[in-house]
Amino acid sequence: MNSVGVRNELNQLLQSENIQVQLSVPQLVEKVLTRNEGLLTSTGAVRATTGKYTGRSPKDKYIVDEASVKEKISWGSVNQPISEDAFSRLYTKVIHYLQDKDEVYVFKGFAGADKKYRLPIQVINEYAWHNLFAHQLFIRPNEEELLEHSSEFTVISAPNFKADPAVDGTISETFIIISFEKRIVLIGGTEYAGEMKKSIFSVMNYLLPEQDIFPMHCSANVGREGDVALFFGLSGTGKTTLSADPNRRLIGDDEHGWSANGVFNIEGGCYAKCINLSREKEPQIFDAIRFGTVLENVVLNNETRLADYDDNSLTENTRAAYPLQAIDNIVDPSVAGHPNTIVFLTADAFGVLPPISKLTKEQAMYHFLSGYTSKLAGTERGVTSPEATFSTCFGSPFLPLPATTYAEMLGKKITEHNSQVFLVNTGWTGGEYGVGNRMKLAYTRAMIQAALEGELTNVETVQDSIFGLNIPLHIPGVPDEVLQPNKTWADQAAYEMKAKELAAKFRENFKKFSNVPAEIEENGGPIA
Repeated sequence: MNSVGVRNELNQLLQSENIQVQLSVPQLVEKVLTRNEGLLTSTGAVRATTGKYTGRSPKDKYIVDEASVKEKISWGSVNQPISEDAFSRLYTKVIHYLQDKDEVYVFKGFAGADKKYRLPIQVINEYAWHNLFAHQLFIRPNEEELLEHSSEFTVISAPNFKADPAVDGTISETFIIISFEKRIVLIGGTEYAGEMKKSIFSVMNYLLPEQDIFPMHCSANVGREGDVALFFGLSGTGKTTLSADPNRRLIGDDEHGWSANGVFNIEGGCYAKCINLSREKEPQIFDAIRFGTVLENVVLNNETRLADYDDNSLTENTRAAYPLQAIDNIVDPSVAGHPNTIVFLTADAFGVLPPISKLTKEQAMYHFLSGYTSKLAGTERGVTSPEATFSTCFGSPFLPLPATTYAEMLGKKITEHNSQVFLVNTGWTGGEYGVGNRMKLAYTRAMIQAALEGELTNVETVQDSIFGLNIPLHIPGVPDEVLQPNKTWADQAAYEMKAKELAAKFRENFKKFSNVPAEIEENGGPIA
């Protein structure tokens, strides 16, 4: 099916009598409740559950193998090809499936807060609560923008439509397919709402570089003087906690673009983890969970409808989706200047990376490509050794183009704007997991504050003998010995062995990158 045929079928769906376009938050909440899609919580939020899929399905993601993108996509286990014929057949089935529903919901909005670069999108949903999710997570148009809105990309989500792998060319019943030529994201077989959010991020990771804009999986905030900071990091590294600073305004918590004008948020909301959430630890998130918020897989008390954020019986991956405007201390619209400071966060359970180090441009590109953190091995049989995890560019599941494309853009931006880059270890000190202790949050905050305020620009440093990282010798509020990991270990031989073990993992992981300039590998990675 060509692009004209796709548009014709889409227009037929959008002209059906069952289509509900741009319902308000109260209208969508009413739909969710009357259709028994979710429950109203004690704070006025809506709680929905997602069945057996409580997270993304990376093995069920595909990009249509089309002539215009064939030579551009980094094909592999992340970007799996699917034929145009298979896409067309599934697309037609899903369209007909939705036409038979009593109601289908449409949200029109944008991805990208900078009006010069934003992408007009529409999201078509089988579920009202999914449409409410889209309303809160993407950028909402005002009345004038809605009148002029013309969608350039469409997300179609039909959770209860399941593929037949034997017929449809998929691996399972679930599919998340992007067609860049047809400008369609097609989702079926999963109720997990995050697939919609991350699919559009994948789309932006393809489209923005064509406009010389660097797409980034990071949070961002701005200080009183207009100084901008970016925080890259995988789950568990402290990205949300450390970017939520009462003295700095939040630009966004997850996805951004860096253009010739500066930084802009790709989204209009937050998709925050809720497990073990408390007002004491994360007051901004806790207080944002009110009317209009979507809670995903959070356990409720049957009578009081109070949320139990400590209950992980459905999943560890409990979530809250709310608009940025639910937080007081934000930049609105979510656009700011060029970053002064870039922070790469890692939670090193080996206990050997410095708590903070200054990176050269080559080191920044090396560690950006590496995207290192660590997770703990299963402890069913007493195994407590950490396991290194590398996620390219701190977001490998969402990168359609070769990783070096994004790393080169980072290097160019660092040079153009003289941005200072720091690697911050929020993991273990004084020994690996099970021996040492987690880095004190107060120390990490003091280090990041010093970096943000420019106190580390010309500070005296010492080079780490294994990783080649430049470690500040003194930072106010942090004991000097904490800054150098080898000084926190009682057993120096054990430290050196563990540090060299991690260094070897870095080198082994880096072998997967081709066409990387030699100076990045030679001057950016471990030296011993």
